[in-house]
Amino acid sequence: MPHILFEKNDLIRVPSIKNDIEFDFIAKSYNFTQKERKTEYRVAVKNQNKEFMLSLKPKDENFMIKADKVTRISPVALIKGALNAYVELNNAKVLFSNTNNLIVKEDTVHEYLKDINYFVNDFKTNKEIQIEIGFGSGRHLLHQAKTNPDIQFIGLEIHYPSIEQLLKQLELQNITNVLVVNYDARLFMEFIESNKVGKIFVHFPVPWDKKPHRRIYSDEFVNEALRVLKIGGTLELRTDSRKYFDFSTEVLTKLPKGRITIDINKDLAVSSKYEDRWKKQGKNIYDVTLESWNEDEKIDLNVDFSFEFKIDFSKILTSIPTKSIIEKNYFVHVEELYIIENMENSGLIKVTMGNFDRPVTKYLLVKDGFISYYQGNPLPTSSNINAHKKLKEILSK
Repeated sequence: MPHILFEKNDLIRVPSIKNDIEFDFIAKSYNFTQKERKTEYRVAVKNQNKEFMLSLKPKDENFMIKADKVTRISPVALIKGALNAYVELNNAKVLFSNTNNLIVKEDTVHEYLKDINYFVNDFKTNKEIQIEIGFGSGRHLLHQAKTNPDIQFIGLEIHYPSIEQLLKQLELQNITNVLVVNYDARLFMEFIESNKVGKIFVHFPVPWDKKPHRRIYSDEFVNEALRVLKIGGTLELRTDSRKYFDFSTEVLTKLPKGRITIDINKDLAVSSKYEDRWKKQGKNIYDVTLESWNEDEKIDLNVDFSFEFKIDFSKILTSIPTKSIIEKNYFVHVEELYIIENMENSGLIKVTMGNFDRPVTKYLLVKDGFISYYQGNPLPTSSNINAHKKLKEILSK
């Protein structure tokens, strides 16, 4: 990680500009948890219209400045430029720096690899959608895409080498009806329109025998799958794990809608090398298919993440909860508070919130008592929406 170690000096004056890089404010940490901590600072920066923060903290008798993990951006050259600009403005003696190489490496652009924000803000199609969760080598997904060119496929995978392998095959085979996203499938479904999906494939998911809470299948996941499936659409599980089969079947049979079909050792048009190996070993392969029978209501992703009130930040410093607030499907944990000393009634609230399996950490920026999310709003997942409502409740007291 790029950083600079320099002799301790006074903080720079803000707002300031150096090399077209803007320094908006500096926030000082406030010890609200009563634990012994050294004073740290967050430096707000704008470089090439991208906002982020730098972390400034004591290092022995000196200062170290580096990228703030919460607001880190790419390319890294923007961070290096901001670090260099801060130290130049500070007129401090540099003891160590690894920020001299400012060559901007162009990120490889894959036409079919999409960020989650694309599905929140830009994804539109009139085609039927089919989704494969955990596509692995991509053999099944590639076969389906080639066989059904008029269907829009979405492949979800968290293992990046598998993503790279699939993207290469999409280009080599000139397959244009697949979009790929590196995201947790348990949350992804919330960004898909209701009654839009024909099939959801979950083939050979990790069994998680010792950690069943990590499994894809749950009441919440299956209900979201039913919402996005059109009438007659199917959620199709294929597994070699009898425990996963029993667990998933139990989840499905609790639901009041849909029809369940079970098969053992059914042959598909395409199989993975692992499936071939398991069959040679005489291992059973279980298929559990859920067919959707109902049409669900449309959802609205245009969520209002604003705070409609003004706060007294000095009161927040002494009254805000220091322990995590844990509810059934979400949580809120205030981690740090920072005071912007040269701005009245202003500061930062660092909060981790949302889903237990994929939490998000954000800064709430308070300026003159008005609150907003720094670097933009959280993704509009149900857990983030509920966490936002809880934050409003806490801050409005």
